[in-house]
Amino acid sequence: MATVISLGVALLSVLLLVQAVPTLQVRQAITPLSTSQISAFKPFTFFASAAYCDPSTTIDWSCGSNCDANTGFIPVASGGDGTDVQFWFVGFDPSQSSVIVAHQGTDPSSFIADLTDADFFLETLNTTLFPGISSSVEAHSGFQKSHAASAPDILSAVESALTQHKATHVTLVGHSLGAALALLDSVFLPLHLPASTTFKTVGYGLPRVGNQAFADYVDAHVTSLNHINNKEDPIPILPGMFLGYHHPSGEVHIMDSNAWVSCPGQDNPSTECEVGDVSNIFDGTESDHDGPYDGVEMGC
Repeated sequence: MATVISLGVALLSVLLLVQAVPTLQVRQAITPLSTSQISAFKPFTFFASAAYCDPSTTIDWSCGSNCDANTGFIPVASGGDGTDVQFWFVGFDPSQSSVIVAHQGTDPSSFIADLTDADFFLETLNTTLFPGISSSVEAHSGFQKSHAASAPDILSAVESALTQHKATHVTLVGHSLGAALALLDSVFLPLHLPASTTFKTVGYGLPRVGNQAFADYVDAHVTSLNHINNKEDPIPILPGMFLGYHHPSGEVHIMDSNAWVSCPGQDNPSTECEVGDVSNIFDGTESDHDGPYDGVEMGC
């Protein structure tokens, strides 16, 4: 009888211990990127930078050094006015065997103000642009408005590019606000394009775009995503998690040493990653937002 009681006490102790630490998990390792892995991002970095150039120069691919870095690119469409509608371009890159969609970013000083503006809030996704998505999935209202301004034209241009070049792969790129628009595109475009189409998303200085359900949806459906954060950039920690915003997985952090590391999971709190390194915007360095990203400063 005493043995049975002892076993019962031991079992109860184990159960209480499990209840006391319900979130205990094996932490995934933060791993450095190799030189070749870092170099593989460079074409997309230049595409994201080229999105800051006027559409009159991206439609004929005459935008200077950003265009010269990807000489084989074949433009299909460009648009936006840089004010009410962010610049964007769509085309085909033979070296990547991919249609490229690039979105313009914005000035970091004004962007920080927008990201902390109480007039912007989480709201459900537009059911026309995002059919079939659960109402629990919410995204920043300002980002959604900016995305909706160009989404139909971009979808049409991507469809044309896929047909013209017999392509099946689409790569979405952007910096700052452009990275947020690229992330929304990574949810939007697969809902409207053939199921055989594959996608890759590369964002730079990405702010938080949506709530936990949005981040979880991205993790489940966006099969190739990297959002690259540079050193002490404050933009990626905004809007705050206390407002309900969360990053999806896929972070790559450029450390102060210039080493690039992969930070697994959502909003990784390690000091080697952005959220742990920059605890608030006053710890951040605004000039890090524009780069350099492997030697590339964003802008035209």
